Amino acid sequence: MNRQEHLLVIFAEECSEVAQEVSKALRFGLHEQRDIPTSNLDRIQKEFNQLMAMRDMLWNEGVCIRGDAQVVSEKIANVERYLNYSKECGTLDG
Repeated sequence: MNRQEHLLVIFAEECSEVAQEVSKALRFGLHEQRDIPTSNLDRIQKEFNQLMAMRDMLWNEGVCIRGDAQVVSEKIANVERYLNYSKECGTLDG
């Protein structure tokens, strides 16, 4: 495995860690702390920043993972459309 592949593996691991912390927040609440001094929201933020660190390291290796304003706008519109559809279906409150 070369350096770039290794960094990609770490990037994937960080993606999974963000997902894991989001799942905990959904199960227990954003501000729940259990027996540790940080909230679920704090841990989501930490894992997200670690993911961004890996993106930056990959960028420095020539792997261009970057934001695209058009893709972001399209995603926001799509999510909003399906949130409204979920309300119509009765599966989303509010």
